[in-house]
Amino acid sequence: MRYCAYLRGVNVNGTTMKMADVCAVFANVGAQKVTSVLASGNIIFSSEEEVAVLKEMLQKAMSAHFSYDAFLFIKSEKEIEEILKSNPFPKDENFHTYAFIGNDGVHKILAAEFEKAAKAENEEGKIAAQTFYWQISKGNTLGSEFGKILGRKRLKDQFTSRNINTFEKIIKKR
Repeated sequence: MRYCAYLRGVNVNGTTMKMADVCAVFANVGAQKVTSVLASGNIIFSSEEEVAVLKEMLQKAMSAHFSYDAFLFIKSEKEIEEILKSNPFPKDENFHTYAFIGNDGVHKILAAEFEKAAKAENEEGKIAAQTFYWQISKGNTLGSEFGKILGRKRLKDQFTSRNINTFEKIIKKR
């Protein structure tokens, strides 16, 4: 089966790694047809292992190789297509749209955190198909209250996010 692993916290806050090295770690634990998309920890690969086994195996290997607490989330090609199809926001060049992937039920946690946060003008959050989507004006992502909540340590093993454009690039790289 074809998958994409989304690593959290790659090439930010001092955790730097070359995607070629990450791909080598994946290949060393048995993943096939390994390639990366962008430099933010999106690794496409094939495997016949169950997702839970893959996640545990890959997190251990990444943690050992790069000496950091690795957190990653795996989606099948079909699930990635569903994330794209379910995006509730129209494409608009003035906004960034993010989709969040993570542990079961994280979409509800994120929606609750979003509701509590002060909102910037035109900032929206919505759940569609058990995925939380966030749209914010370009240039406001890191300054928004919700954006700051996302970096909290208590949430770091729960989810990661990607711009919706990243999911499009992953699907195109078949």
